[in-house]
Amino acid sequence: MLRFLQHLFASPPSASAATPGAWQPYVLTSAQTARHRAWVSEKVYRNWLGPYYKAYHLRKGGAGGQRGLRAELLRESGRQGGLFFYDPSIGPGNFRHLFEHLGERVRALGYRRACADQCTHQHEHFAENTLKQFFKPLPTNCPDSGDCNQRFGLITLDLVSFNGQPQFVRVAANPLHESGFTAAAPFGELLRLLFDEPPADDAVAAKIPKYAKL
Repeated sequence: MLRFLQHLFASPPSASAATPGAWQPYVLTSAQTARHRAWVSEKVYRNWLGPYYKAYHLRKGGAGGQRGLRAELLRESGRQGGLFFYDPSIGPGNFRHLFEHLGERVRALGYRRACADQCTHQHEHFAENTLKQFFKPLPTNCPDSGDCNQRFGLITLDLVSFNGQPQFVRVAANPLHESGFTAAAPFGELLRLLFDEPPADDAVAAKIPKYAKL
């Protein structure tokens, strides 16, 4: 158990020299960081978080339509998640800001970002690029049981693009089933905390073109 905890909460090893298809750390430049902070302070995310949340629940209930933003349930063994698809009305810049802001919201839930990596795979007709943020819960105990509070489990955010064109953001949670951990909170509650946001007013909607480009 001790060895498992040490592995879980340890920092990831440093990346090796760049090779095709290898994962490498990514960081925002100072200019990108300043622009992102402005995007957050102006609450531009309100244009999409609530609509994506609604789209996910419509799809979960089997009532997803053709209008508005598109979301799909992630169907993989061992983890829960959702795919939130890019729409041209958003713009690549806003979509990237949204991806980074979701990571900020995860950290605010009692997580640390263990890594922020990117990887490019060259397929026959297109290049697939993935930005990945991986989060581990901060090691705190529940006072009642003494078990380590895993919150929602391990959380991964991915932004996938083809030939530089955004495709979707994937949000996934992997609950830990080891002894000594609390039961993971429901994935639906994680989505609520990340996406449930008041709608944008006219002033916030008017900010979309300002950040549409990367």
